[in-house]
Amino acid sequence: MNGEVMEVMEENQEQHHAGNGSHLPPPPTITPAIPPYVKLGLTIAYTIFYSLLFAFIYAQLWLVLRYRHKRFSYQTAFLFLCLLWAALRALLFSFYFRDCVTANALGPFAFWLLYCFPVCLQFFTLSLMNLYCAQVYFKAKSKFTPALLKYRLPLYLVFLTVSLLFLVVNLVCALLVKMTASDVKTIVLVRVAINDSLFVLCAISLSVCLYKVAKMSLANIYLESKGTSVCQVTLIGVTVVLLYASRACYNLVVLALTNIETINSFDYDWYNVSDQADLRSSLGDAGYVVFGVILFVWELLPTSLVVFFFRVRQPPQDRVSPPDGVR
Repeated sequence: MNGEVMEVMEENQEQHHAGNGSHLPPPPTITPAIPPYVKLGLTIAYTIFYSLLFAFIYAQLWLVLRYRHKRFSYQTAFLFLCLLWAALRALLFSFYFRDCVTANALGPFAFWLLYCFPVCLQFFTLSLMNLYCAQVYFKAKSKFTPALLKYRLPLYLVFLTVSLLFLVVNLVCALLVKMTASDVKTIVLVRVAINDSLFVLCAISLSVCLYKVAKMSLANIYLESKGTSVCQVTLIGVTVVLLYASRACYNLVVLALTNIETINSFDYDWYNVSDQADLRSSLGDAGYVVFGVILFVWELLPTSLVVFFFRVRQPPQDRVSPPDGVR
């Protein structure tokens, strides 16, 4: 009898809870719920974008051979760096087709290659943009001041040293995160501080160089012989500077704040905007979506602009047929 009474009481309690289930708050979740088809659709979209960019750059490199352009030039260097960057980003998002957690729990080398090295490639691109604009300035200015050419080699060495520093810092930090028991947060703070400071300095340097080039009439003549103009160089350069500098400044501003763990700007944590997701074993649903959007705005867009600017152009003699008697 007592057992029957207990069963009846348990049934009543279950019915009571079932009746009030609609008034109970939902169980807490770490990140906002996003439907699986949204994540799959974004993964497909990101992979397609990076794959199309890779295919376009690959075709441009073949056109270099077809039109018999210089094989070793600023153009081919930019295209090769962007080709490698697009390949690594497409490979990263192809991992997200299966499991986001696995993609963020890679081995040391794979982790560095897929997360850290693409950012190094972007910094190399920014450094190379500085050298390209400096070359335009030196070419135009050397007609009146030949002694200025002696500063070219020191300038190349400076940007080579800065690029190597950027590469070493990212490689060492990635290995420390994956292979040692060091404090991850401290490593991330050091890496972000150095990376973004170098990005800002290179952006400032490029801005100054663009300003000097834009004021020179001879620079426009030199660029027109290459199939472009000062206006195009300035527009592409300023856009790249703004995109890279805004990302770097955001990270540095948040890094300077004292209570980092409570920051949740624009629905994502500050370190998701940095170069790699060191402090998360899993990006989560919302984190993954924002991670892709950030890469699209702050990486894919500036890289696409650089690729468009350094695209291979058909030689003039192939575009216009010479009149009879001139061939």
